[in-house]
Amino acid sequence: MTAARLAALVAATLATGLIAGLFYGYANSVMPALNQTDDRTMIDVMQKINVVIINPVFMIGFIGTVGFSILAAALHLGKDQRTTLIWIGVGLAINIIAFAVTSGLNVPLNDQLAAAGDPSQIADLAKVRADFESTWVRWNIVRAVLHTLAFLVLSGALFVSGIQQGKASAAAPGPQAAQGQFAGQQGQFPGQPGAPTYR
Repeated sequence: MTAARLAALVAATLATGLIAGLFYGYANSVMPALNQTDDRTMIDVMQKINVVIINPVFMIGFIGTVGFSILAAALHLGKDQRTTLIWIGVGLAINIIAFAVTSGLNVPLNDQLAAAGDPSQIADLAKVRADFESTWVRWNIVRAVLHTLAFLVLSGALFVSGIQQGKASAAAPGPQAAQGQFAGQQGQFPGQPGAPTYR
């Protein structure tokens, strides 16, 4: 169970970090670069990005921010894992909010841009761009910040989990200690300190 808990928590943290990094990349490089291009280029590139990004690698990471976090939370149910569970719960809540921002705000804007059609056939490129770009960029920054916060919280969960595991290992006597204690008892004779007294 310990290995499964750790694997789920690592997967949740990794997925969250990857998606946070992806959206950070958009905010820090892709969108500022496209902002310097003409209307047709910007629309054309974003339409193509929105098509190619729907692939298994992205979807596993994107859905995994919530899915793996739920799995990690479920595996940490129990009194002895309560502290770690609190951290995971906070990270999960933030990931859900970020997921909702993407699904409810960025994706509809992507669909709206796709519905505009071939850029070479759009009559008013400036309007299509204005209806998309600034709003999409704003919400992308919001989701990038949220996923980054969730990544930090889940990293904290990993740290707390490691501390708890270390304490549990230190508290539990190892097999060698138990064998040594048994051997010491077997080697004692009546009359020695700590040895049983026979009457």
